[in-house]
Amino acid sequence: MNKIAIVILNWNGVKLFPDFLPSIIKHSQGENIEIIVADNGSTDNSLAYLKDNFPTVTQLDLKNNYGFAKGYNVALEQIDADYFVLVNSDVKVEKGWIEPCIKQFEKDEKVAAVQPKVLSSNEPEYFEYAGAAGGFIDKFGYPFCRGRILNKVEKDENQYDNSSEIFWATGACMFMRAQTFKNAGGLDSDFWAHMEEIDLCWRLKNQGHKIVYEPQSVVYHLGGGTLEYGNPKKVYLNFRNNLFMLYKNLPKKKFTRTLLARMILDGAAGVKFLLGMEFKAFGAVCGAHMGFYKNLGELRKKRKALLTKVIVNNHEQMFPKSIMRKFFLQKKHKFTDLNFYP
Repeated sequence: MNKIAIVILNWNGVKLFPDFLPSIIKHSQGENIEIIVADNGSTDNSLAYLKDNFPTVTQLDLKNNYGFAKGYNVALEQIDADYFVLVNSDVKVEKGWIEPCIKQFEKDEKVAAVQPKVLSSNEPEYFEYAGAAGGFIDKFGYPFCRGRILNKVEKDENQYDNSSEIFWATGACMFMRAQTFKNAGGLDSDFWAHMEEIDLCWRLKNQGHKIVYEPQSVVYHLGGGTLEYGNPKKVYLNFRNNLFMLYKNLPKKKFTRTLLARMILDGAAGVKFLLGMEFKAFGAVCGAHMGFYKNLGELRKKRKALLTKVIVNNHEQMFPKSIMRKFFLQKKHKFTDLNFYP
């Protein structure tokens, strides 16, 4: 029987345990299922609280705060399982959330990752920002989801209840083949947090794997548990890491023009922040580009190594137009408005 490790990376999240952990324990029963909290150097009483209140949960003390990407890498290196389930500490689950995702792996050996339907914990009738009904990117690397484009989140009216291939699965709740995760080198620890799961999924797709959305599995995500939306550090990481991701994974034919276009678009975003007197966000965009240039040497090495592993250059799940143009100029705020059928 295949072993499933549900791994929750925690950092100072003791306040979240009472509301979110019970549902995972209740709906994840089985001899082949282990629930593990990997603690990322918390300074609250997370580990003591777990020991006293959730003794059936396995603790993995990482000692240091490695960030999201490296934290998971360090934790998963120590875990023996056939499937990893990466779950944020602010996620609740429904009964039967595991089986539909595992079946996707069993149906197709090319499936490397599966994402459930992600709804909002605060407003369960709506999709949640981080993941919704599966992730995509446009031709400039901007991510969006079925059920969420930029800041517009749709109500779940079963409009995305078809299982299908997607471009990326959210790190808020992502099922992974353990060996595939390890073979791919795991998450890129240089990202620290934000977009590392998109980068991983892009690498996997370039290597011939599939990423799938499974709506029969439903979870509820609070969101913003570590860094709130709009936080300058979050802005910095999103802009910098998006450039990291593009540099590493773009096909040769699109590499130069796409990166140049992103530089211009990021500049426009910075000006918008400045005119809106969002000075910290403007500084974060500038800092993100400085961080990108600082890491160019390492990025070149990564790109060179990844290019040797590319099997598929073009992906149907990459939106061939500008999501920014569609959203701001054409007022297309729903996935169904895009006429995009990957």
